[in-house]
Amino acid sequence: MNVLLIGSGGREHALAWKLAQSERIDTLYAAPGNPGIAQHATVADLNVSDHRAVIDFIRRQQIGLVVVGPEQPLVEGLADNIRTIGVPVFGPGREAAKLEGSKGFTKDLCARVGIPTARYFRVTSKDGALACLEDFAEGEQLRCVIKADGLAAGKGVVVAMTRAEAEDAIAALFSGGPAEAVIEEFLEGEEASLFVLSDGTSTASFGSAQDHKRVGDGDTGPNTGGMGAYSPAAVLTAELEERALGEIVRPTIDALAAAGTPYVGVLYAGLMLTTEGPKLIEYNVRFGDPECQVLMARFDGDLLETLLAVAEGRLADAPAPAFADAVALTVVMAANGYPGTPETGGVIGGVDAAEATGAVVFQAGTREVDGKLVAAGGRVLAVTATGSDVAEAQRRAYAGVDALDFPSGFCRRDIGWRAIK
Repeated sequence: MNVLLIGSGGREHALAWKLAQSERIDTLYAAPGNPGIAQHATVADLNVSDHRAVIDFIRRQQIGLVVVGPEQPLVEGLADNIRTIGVPVFGPGREAAKLEGSKGFTKDLCARVGIPTARYFRVTSKDGALACLEDFAEGEQLRCVIKADGLAAGKGVVVAMTRAEAEDAIAALFSGGPAEAVIEEFLEGEEASLFVLSDGTSTASFGSAQDHKRVGDGDTGPNTGGMGAYSPAAVLTAELEERALGEIVRPTIDALAAAGTPYVGVLYAGLMLTTEGPKLIEYNVRFGDPECQVLMARFDGDLLETLLAVAEGRLADAPAPAFADAVALTVVMAANGYPGTPETGGVIGGVDAAEATGAVVFQAGTREVDGKLVAAGGRVLAVTATGSDVAEAQRRAYAGVDALDFPSGFCRRDIGWRAIK
């Protein structure tokens, strides 16, 4: 089978790495790809925002499955357009992708179906947002979370612990003119990520992980797209996972099916484990990045067969996804300046030396210039390793990091600290 993988980040490198191991793969194509993905796939010169060009390529290359990695093409309806020519797609259509494309859409669905989540308000003006703050005040204290409504690459969230922080976030959000946002209560607990496959009706769990969003050690500094992750998330016990599936994920899948917009792909549920039980923080409509890297490192099966069963509506008859007992941990190497303006063009060396330690180096923001690998984005590499527990996986991942030669890059040195503590 010929397969087309859409995307160019570390998530897609991990997917390409795992897909290429399938015996059913004839040719794996990737668009637009990156130098790391090119080690496993044939990179196609294709503008993925041009849906007609993508469809023409699919027909020309006799593609049997399309795997859409990032959220933007899904929100733009790429999966819908490909399905019109009868080709299976792993990824939800435009309407179902609103779970990530619009925070307000998801919160309204939760309210309608009774899914546990934070109390919230949808706002469309600065004055309206400021007025809502009073509902989150407790005496002199005020804590809330302010989320831009649309896609924001994992960075459109401000956790405001004071009134001044909330007012500053609102001012920044509306500084460019009209905008939409969700303001919600601050939930206390530990976060975990649950991944669930859905073919529109049936579901299957696909592992758990814990991400590290803040840029600095000890979870300090601004939010990022993710500075590292590990899997599985031990804090998400089997009992809590079953509650999350029954109270959050399956009601969501059922609601979308009832609306005539079935969810096909992987649903990433960001959860807060509160004293009252799991509550939904947000949904993503794709594998996380860098969570995908640790999931692929542990997945013990034929990824092509699994994704194809989802895309063809055969999930109930497919083998349940299986994972190795090992813990996987990934450390993101970012370019200096991230999550602000990253320093691009820095030369990256030592990838072979890092992988000689036993780690796998997934590439995200990279490109080749004059035969050299250089940084081309904010998050550049994800150094991934496995071990018998989090501490061993951490040691192995950082051994890989220390073997790299990337002077203009940096990383957190404490990925996995909560689990180890």
